[in-house]
Amino acid sequence: MNGDTPGLAPAPAYALEGHGLVKTFGSFRAVDGVDIAVPAGTIYGVLGPNGAGKTTLLRTLLGIIDPDEGHRSLLGAEQPLRMARQVGYLPEERGLYPSMKAYEAIAFMGALRGLPLRQGRVRAREMLEGHGMGAAINKPIRQLSKGMAQTVQLFGTIIHEPRLIVLDEPFSGLDAINQEKLERLIREQAQRGVTVLFSTHVIAHAERLCERVAIVAGGRIRFEGTVDDARAQLRSQVRLRTRASDGAWREALPDDATQEEGAWHFALPDGGIEPLLRALLDGDAGIESLSIERPGLHDAFVAIAGAAAAQQMRDDAEREALV
Repeated sequence: MNGDTPGLAPAPAYALEGHGLVKTFGSFRAVDGVDIAVPAGTIYGVLGPNGAGKTTLLRTLLGIIDPDEGHRSLLGAEQPLRMARQVGYLPEERGLYPSMKAYEAIAFMGALRGLPLRQGRVRAREMLEGHGMGAAINKPIRQLSKGMAQTVQLFGTIIHEPRLIVLDEPFSGLDAINQEKLERLIREQAQRGVTVLFSTHVIAHAERLCERVAIVAGGRIRFEGTVDDARAQLRSQVRLRTRASDGAWREALPDDATQEEGAWHFALPDGGIEPLLRALLDGDAGIESLSIERPGLHDAFVAIAGAAAAQQMRDDAEREALV
């Protein structure tokens, strides 16, 4: 038994695939020869600063726009729009009718994706109540906070129970509390076996949520793989503080060791920390503290995409915080 329904084609291993994708606008190549494969049932993040090509890539994969070169498939279909009703897509540009009640807005979005309106109204009420927003059920959108309105639009994106959810900068404009709620909702969907693909310029969200990431800069994918694979691009860093300031043990320190504020900093040696520990103990260095810090996804992003792209990501986040 393989779990597939008799007579039906097995579910594809990848929810989304793109090969050699190119999309130009005039002389500008927004997507420049991209290969990408999003495994079914995973949470997958596309990281990069604003203008890196993330939105164009997502829209090309979904069939909203066609590539100039290359081909793509969505849930096994070579024509992505054929699978539109099995996809929940939240674009970066938000849009709700301000006079529509919250539950009606959710049901309406479900109806656009084939869910009967009566069934959508029932589900919408259940979703709002289940996420502590019962008081907002009958409120018009114009009376909701920005975070609540964005949550309503997200519920409208998933109410028809899609197999694939694509979120373009979903955390943009949300405060910390609503960001945490969104992360929890994404995990809930993944636990149901839904594939979740989202773009972001905030690395922390991807580091907490994603099984795999693609780092995008200048319309190209600079890295694709697991978060651990990205971190493995850099060696762990050692921080050492000793009571003795000198001695034969210093010859055991790596060549890249530097001293700052009384502590030694260097990359973890290829042979591990044990040979150095023996030298420190035998040389009476007097170890006060020793820590090994694994590189974070931000460190990996800087190494892969460059400091300029990382700085632009920080600038993007700071501008958002001021809005």
